[in-house]
Amino acid sequence: MKKTKLILLGAGKIGDAILNLLSHTGDYELTVADRDPLRMEYVKKANFPNVKIVQADLSDASAVADLIAGNDITLSACPYFLTPIIAAAAKKAKSHYFDLTEDVESTRIVKQLAENADTAFVPQCGLAPGFISIVANDVASRFEQLRDVNMRVGALPTYPSNALKYNLTWSTDGLINEYCNPCEAIVDGHLRETSPLEEMESFSLDGIDYEAFNTSGGLGTLCESLEGKVQNLNYKTVRYPGHRDIIKMLVRDLQLGQLDRRHILKEVMEASIPITKQDVVLVFVSVVGTRDGRLEQETYAKKIYSQEVNGQFLSAIQLTTASGICAMVDLVVEGKLPNRGLVRQEQTKLSDFLANRFGRYYGA
Repeated sequence: MKKTKLILLGAGKIGDAILNLLSHTGDYELTVADRDPLRMEYVKKANFPNVKIVQADLSDASAVADLIAGNDITLSACPYFLTPIIAAAAKKAKSHYFDLTEDVESTRIVKQLAENADTAFVPQCGLAPGFISIVANDVASRFEQLRDVNMRVGALPTYPSNALKYNLTWSTDGLINEYCNPCEAIVDGHLRETSPLEEMESFSLDGIDYEAFNTSGGLGTLCESLEGKVQNLNYKTVRYPGHRDIIKMLVRDLQLGQLDRRHILKEVMEASIPITKQDVVLVFVSVVGTRDGRLEQETYAKKIYSQEVNGQFLSAIQLTTASGICAMVDLVVEGKLPNRGLVRQEQTKLSDFLANRFGRYYGA
């Protein structure tokens, strides 16, 4: 059987996990490209099967277009600011496009490119945005009328040991975006922008205390899909108590959230906060609405831990993010999702996702 030609752009923490999952299936002819020679050397030494390596400048639109040409599928695991370049090249090459970005502005560009496209454009395929929208839409679909849809996600160290009670587990640029950019929500039936790091709440799960607060991008396109159908819809990031106050001091009081100063915040975080693969991902969705004339609540709660996959130890955030985008690729290839135009995460049936060979890691 002819293998599907797939190119992965970006070989960082999440790209590494994507290669692990896809290369061992034998179903894809894989090419991975990155500008960092150290990352390329790491991929080479990892000896992933069925993988071709290319070192290239992924900010060069012409080089990216040449790389993507001839590939059936394009996956972007690059920083959000490269999204417009990669998505435009994918459209030109008539290649199915998938990304992991949480950035609202770059996703708007992807949506525009998806109009009249000959292939599928599937942005925001990770954990949040991504899987959380699939779950929320599934739970919400079981109600006749919706009042509240609350979505909470956290990627947390299993053994917190610093004042932030946090370790770096994925893109620092993406993390800073979540903490600094405006958030979307539906409040009293109206789509609104809300402020990041605000509307903090506290809750406990399995005897552990958490805090949750507004962050940007986690809702994906769910606001658009549920507008006019729900009174209140919001997304918040989960952390251990005390984290928000320190971040707020850095972002607001020290003004490191300003666009021209975010590079300072990134340098401070990456120099001071260690990376860990010993983490846990928490997914929590609560929906309130009416069924059979009664006001009811239904909750989905799940914890996913780091684990060994194909002989490689993956952090929980690596595994959940990579399995999310890989499952969406499978579902498009299998015809369980549209093969052209914009594909929203919430168009995916939760049962199809969890039955998938990659999506099953969420149900384990």
